[in-house]
Amino acid sequence: MDFDLSWVLLGLPVAFVFGWIASRLDFRQLRIENRQAPRAYFKGLNYLLNEQQDQAIDAFIEAVQNDPDTSELHFALGNLFRRRGEYERAVRVHEHLLSRGDLVRADRERAQHALALDFLKAGLLDRAEDALRRLEGTPFQTQALLALLAIYERSRDWPQAAEISRKLEQAGQGSFGGRMAHYLCEQAASQQARGQTNEATALLRRAIETAPAAARPLMDLARLQATQGQHGAAFDTLRNLFLQSPAAAPLAALPLADAAEAAGQREAALLLLRERYQQTPSLDVLDAIVRLETAAHGTGETPAAARERYVEHLALEPSLVAAAKWIAGEKMEHEQFHPQVQRALDHATKPLLRYRCAACGFEAKQHFWQCPGCQAWDSYPPRRVEEL
Repeated sequence: MDFDLSWVLLGLPVAFVFGWIASRLDFRQLRIENRQAPRAYFKGLNYLLNEQQDQAIDAFIEAVQNDPDTSELHFALGNLFRRRGEYERAVRVHEHLLSRGDLVRADRERAQHALALDFLKAGLLDRAEDALRRLEGTPFQTQALLALLAIYERSRDWPQAAEISRKLEQAGQGSFGGRMAHYLCEQAASQQARGQTNEATALLRRAIETAPAAARPLMDLARLQATQGQHGAAFDTLRNLFLQSPAAAPLAALPLADAAEAAGQREAALLLLRERYQQTPSLDVLDAIVRLETAAHGTGETPAAARERYVEHLALEPSLVAAAKWIAGEKMEHEQFHPQVQRALDHATKPLLRYRCAACGFEAKQHFWQCPGCQAWDSYPPRRVEEL
């Protein structure tokens, strides 16, 4: 059978036409898909700017379905899930990203950081710790170390917190000596609660060496010495605090007065307190002076000379607390109304005697080294609200 070349000549143009039509259809479909993906993305962005998170999530899911290889859409979707508290869905998005073999290193590290944040927000601290540890040596290392520090402080794992603090300090993120001293004080408190006073004392002395200007190690050591009956040593420790950390004198004033009374160092304590008060007037220091002067008087009642110190304080600073303490020892023209007036004054001064966190404003009757509200260290000034 002879081969007819005319069929080939006729078939080539037909094949070319069909190929051209197919390519145009593919190109058109690609253009449609590319047009749909940006439209869904910008629709989601618009919803997000209008704080319509539900609609934004639906739009981003549509965009991801149209273009499953786009990592940015996955990041946007995962962050939205986390913000809405849907941590399980956020974890799935970021774990899916990490499972992709074509993900570049920068995006992989970013996904690992996002996954760690998901676990943190969900309260899965063990999984968050593992995810954060994997960020060592990445651009997210500092953020990971800070998050690990928060985890260890929250779980009261003070040795691990100290290790992370040292790493941050070595990375040039500031001085963590004061915070590491707090960790040692926390460990000392645990040891003291178990009756291990020698171990507690050793930890407190390490804390003093770590942060010589910190007030807490000296105050905790003086308290421990006082419970052991070492009142002379407690007085010497608090006297060192007045010299090394004078700003904390209001916190140590009354413990100093108690230690001085027990150790027979009343005059030395009065000299120290008066000098501190002259430099920086403080109600707590003034109360300690009045207590010692009253004890020296020997009557059990506050003498007139001691009460006059509150009037002298009013000349320096307007203080409702000082006025109430002065009135408490004075005779009124209508003395029968004195108790009612005194109760009203005492009630009015209660809020003024609190301590206030400088970071979040949380107020408390007692002074805290770590704020119960925002967890910040050393955020409570040693002075009362009225004196701020």
